[in-house]
Amino acid sequence: MMGGWPRMEMMGGWDDAFGPDGPFGPGGPFGPGGPFGKRGGGRRRRMFGSGELRLVLLKLLGDEPRHGYELIKAVEDLTGGSYAPSPGTVYPTLSLLEDEGAIAPAKGDETRKAYEITDAGREELEERADEVEQLMERLAGHGERRRAYATPEMFRAAGNLAGVLKNKARSGQLDQKTMEEIVDLIDELAKKIERL
Repeated sequence: MMGGWPRMEMMGGWDDAFGPDGPFGPGGPFGPGGPFGKRGGGRRRRMFGSGELRLVLLKLLGDEPRHGYELIKAVEDLTGGSYAPSPGTVYPTLSLLEDEGAIAPAKGDETRKAYEITDAGREELEERADEVEQLMERLAGHGERRRAYATPEMFRAAGNLAGVLKNKARSGQLDQKTMEEIVDLIDELAKKIERL
């Protein structure tokens, strides 16, 4: 085993490598749920607990008036691009905040509906300042952790490797000798990366 990566033979071959627990399967680092896999897929932990998205949106509107789409982008930016709330969660939350009197439609808006915070919303933010600060720090920390490894170049390179391996495996033209050569190349690459 090299750097935590078992050799293909030890894993049971290509089927296991791309299976549920393999490095290219749903739970592996190169699979859909892993840091180097495609976005989406896999089961993720919820980003927000009960009422937290509401508080984040209120804080963002306290900074400046925004449209729903701008709020979605702002949350995505806070998390380093790893999470964007769906319109199906943002717009109902905005309606709830408006019904509660914490936000109101921004004055002088053209066709799209922008919102701004009200005095009642500001009062809530002040009362819950510690909670808001911790929540925003958590989101910023999430973004920092993602930026530590998730550069576009890293995703592109890892995606290229995963794509080539999947295509080779699915081609049905891999003999034992070629598989051993590929495994040796990957093991050698892992050693070089570990030494960096």
